[in-house]
Amino acid sequence: MTLASWIDRARTRVCAFALLLLAAPLAHAFDHTHAAWTALLAKHVQVLDTGRASRVDYAGFARDRAELKRYLDALSAVSAAEYAGWSRPEKLAFLLDAYNAYTIEKVLTRWPDLKSIRDFGSVFGNPWKDRFFTLLGAPMSLDGIEHDTIRRRGAFDDPRIHFAANCASIGCPMLREEAYVAARLDAQLDEQVERFLSDRSRNRWRDGALEVSKIFDWYADDFRAGHRGIGSVEQFLARHADRLADTPEARAAIRAGTVKLRTLDYDWALNAKR
Repeated sequence: MTLASWIDRARTRVCAFALLLLAAPLAHAFDHTHAAWTALLAKHVQVLDTGRASRVDYAGFARDRAELKRYLDALSAVSAAEYAGWSRPEKLAFLLDAYNAYTIEKVLTRWPDLKSIRDFGSVFGNPWKDRFFTLLGAPMSLDGIEHDTIRRRGAFDDPRIHFAANCASIGCPMLREEAYVAARLDAQLDEQVERFLSDRSRNRWRDGALEVSKIFDWYADDFRAGHRGIGSVEQFLARHADRLADTPEARAAIRAGTVKLRTLDYDWALNAKR
């Protein structure tokens, strides 16, 4: 072998090794399209009432538990340092999808022997406070995602998250039939708001008053501190008057912001496909 050919071979090997080093981080990079989660949702979420509600095929998710676990493992593999380098939409989409996916996983640990997610208990076994998974390098609970991370003041300050995070209950805004993704997150959140407010079983004009979900009572402060200059629940609802009522008179009253609000009872029954 000549010296020239030996040098060429050495260069080839060095280049190949360098390409492997560069490709290694890419091979393990998190998939911000959340394609695996979208595939599961498209398969096991049944959209009802022309897109205003949905039911979940938990039996189907149980059959695809291995695929769900692979997606959950991908979520758990993201480090706090990696997450810190993401854009704001990438972070919020990740957290919303994680909340919804781990809620499904929690239900599956007792499926089919539960009628409500509250069947886990309010103290021992509390489904929202139980740190049953790892996220961003630390033990995490569903409350840890929603209240300590998403709702933390200064993090996102976006009340639309309440129409995207699904608590596995009929009273909750519908579980979306696709993953939240950074590229379309704003439009997805807006659509979730429209879907929920258009659902007359959970928000409606009746007898001169606006009857709304308890979400607007529980999280009123989030709407006051929300994005786009929202100053109150009434102002938020006024912007969506056309979704909340069917007559011009009722819509005008809602837009005026002086309408009487009544909160409806929350239906904690499991949002399972029947």
